Amino acid sequence: MQEHDARSIDLTLEPLDDYVVVQPSDEESETNLGLIIPASRDTDCRTGVVTAVGSDPAGIEPGDKVLYPREAGFEVRLGGAAVKVMRRGDLIARVHD
Repeated sequence: MQEHDARSIDLTLEPLDDYVVVQPSDEESETNLGLIIPASRDTDCRTGVVTAVGSDPAGIEPGDKVLYPREAGFEVRLGGAAVKVMRRGDLIARVHD
């Protein structure tokens, strides 16, 4: 039996270069200034939280809440949870609460 067979599989993503991993938000959010960002499929934008960044994130860090086009990136399922992997340039804005 090989050693790597006994270890559990690590389901984290480490994005490369200018890619980021975003956990989409499933709820409508409102900023302190009253900007309402809906999470419905009827809108062109979604919000989410950056969970990992590549080596060239250009000012984006894990934990940042961001706005991105609904169709941007690639959907990946990790342990039953869907995340988006997209290029840093696909992000529209950082949302400050």
